[in-house]
Amino acid sequence: QKSQETLDALLKDLSLWSKMNALIGDGQGKKFSNFVQDLTLRQLIEYGNKRLAGFSDRYLLEVANDSDALQVIDTYMGNSKRSVTSLSGGETFKLSLALAFGLSDLAARNVNIESLFIDEGFGSLDPESLDQAITILENMQNESNKSIGIISHVGELKDRIGTKIKLLKTGA
Repeated sequence: QKSQETLDALLKDLSLWSKMNALIGDGQGKKFSNFVQDLTLRQLIEYGNKRLAGFSDRYLLEVANDSDALQVIDTYMGNSKRSVTSLSGGETFKLSLALAFGLSDLAARNVNIESLFIDEGFGSLDPESLDQAITILENMQNESNKSIGIISHVGELKDRIGTKIKLLKTGA
């Protein structure tokens, strides 16, 4: 009788740990870690899509069903899905900028982010897209009181950016 009670208690523990293993994985946490990373990626895509809407209503980001790769939904082409590698340089820049802002939004839920630096990428934009990107950056700075730093050599930015730090190349 006592052995049966011990066995029943052990089987109950085994059942609990088997369920835990099925749901979140073993002590290494890989399965749970992958689950959390997937949730975080989906949240990032959500935030990125909100920012992307400020650039254009043409594209939406999503995670491809068969992998963790990103793909775009082209709403101008009947919601066709395609790889992000098929985008032009300017489109890729807008997408990257939207994801950077999305990441900033995601992180800002737990941490106060006071500054954002963007290094290059503006050279790949046509004049209209460049104007649009700068307007979005200006709006973001005004709405959130963030300091936004742009590192670039694009001449058109000089007229739109108020405060500048200019670096001069020397022999040293």
